Amino acid sequence: MSKKTSKKKTAKKTVVTEGCEVAIHYKGTLEDGTEFDSSYTKEEPITATIGQGMLIAGFETALMGMNEGETKSFTLAPDEAYGERDDTHKVDLGRDQFPEDFTFEEGKVVPLQGPSGETYLASIVEHNDDTVTFDMNHPMAGKTLNFDIEVVSITDSSQ
Repeated sequence: MSKKTSKKKTAKKTVVTEGCEVAIHYKGTLEDGTEFDSSYTKEEPITATIGQGMLIAGFETALMGMNEGETKSFTLAPDEAYGERDDTHKVDLGRDQFPEDFTFEEGKVVPLQGPSGETYLASIVEHNDDTVTFDMNHPMAGKTLNFDIEVVSITDSSQ
């Protein structure tokens, strides 16, 4: 007896709506014009399913209603992106929790694993012989972000 494998069919869609999968090219800059990320540099658009929290809220809102091939520029305030900075959002970890050859530098961004296995990006604030203090704010927290985006493709993944 052979087992049939069925593939879920996806249909092309022309407008970004909740539940669809989109491929997007983007360039992100800070208020001073400094580029912080770009899919163009990586030569590959990002893909995400709208409504599943894969994108920052303001970015997803800006995509809604866009058409395939359409471009847009927009600015996100911190509360629409990575939130405001919280100067009390720090954690101290024992230096012995890191490999012996680990280089501790103030400002260095380090991926830390939370108790449930989730990954957080944290910046080293200070360190001594025993402990390392990390700023747990997202590196982009408190920043206004500018984006230039292009919708490369839209697929209705709900079918």
